Amino acid sequence: MTEEKNTVYSYTYEGEAGLRLDQFVTNQFSDESRTTIKKWIKEQLVTVNDKTAKASQTLMTGDIVNVQKPEPVEADEFKPIAEPMILDIVYEDDDILVVNKPVNLVVHPSVNHPTNTLVNGLLYHVQENGSQLAIGRESFRPGIVHRLDKDTTGLLVVAKSQLALERLSEQVANHEMTRIYTGLVYGEIFEAGGTIDAPIRRHEKDRLKFETNEAGRQAITHFTVKHRYVGYTLVNFQLETGRTHQIRVHANFINHPIVDDPLYARQYKERFFSENGQLLHAHHLELDHPVTGEHLVFDAELPSSFQAVLHQLTFKGV
Repeated sequence: MTEEKNTVYSYTYEGEAGLRLDQFVTNQFSDESRTTIKKWIKEQLVTVNDKTAKASQTLMTGDIVNVQKPEPVEADEFKPIAEPMILDIVYEDDDILVVNKPVNLVVHPSVNHPTNTLVNGLLYHVQENGSQLAIGRESFRPGIVHRLDKDTTGLLVVAKSQLALERLSEQVANHEMTRIYTGLVYGEIFEAGGTIDAPIRRHEKDRLKFETNEAGRQAITHFTVKHRYVGYTLVNFQLETGRTHQIRVHANFINHPIVDDPLYARQYKERFFSENGQLLHAHHLELDHPVTGEHLVFDAELPSSFQAVLHQLTFKGV
């Protein structure tokens, strides 16, 4: 069983005048059908400048569109259980903790991974220390502010108090949290860096994948070349938005997919691991403490398996 509560998303329309409201909302929620979007509008879950509107209403530049998206909240029987797990906790206080996630670890439970996730281990950790994780809008991912893919390693901030969860979520939504990843990509990138601005939506045919498409949600990734190798490039990726698989999809979009990516680099035969997943590591995290306001900076060095791959490559320079 599930119950529902609404999460409010707010957008400022910055396009040219004349776009229909239902089309605009569909663009923002590309995983939802247009029928669902029209149902939200009919049920007055969508407002324009704080007024209810029809699906056919056309937008003007500067209009404020608020969407109350019904979010399913799993019932108590799906709440994750605490499981002992070795975790690399790099910072912890009464309100937050920062963990360095290893490879091959799912962040939160799902139908396919009901146990042995980071959340299961975190629950055990906080219970052993007499604390708790913040209760999120979905009971199966308490404390989770942002995610990493199963085979992406690196830094995650987790909320222990409700105030921390609320304010950290605001930082993510307002692009105030700095998240920088190191990735090894196929091919040599000759530019010093750049910005990838390409909307992302779920792939129409392969539901495990995402793709760039004009009908998707806005996605922006900045990248900087760190080192060049023969046939490969080590790149820093900085997220401005946080779509699912964003860096992996954007790297593939510029024809330099992440090395060993099992979804987006299937065409490459040069692979270093059979099971360790893509060479992508969230190495840098900056945020303002949600309670004290202190600016916090965290760094996590590349995993030894990632470093071992770099040692096998022929260095060409920066």
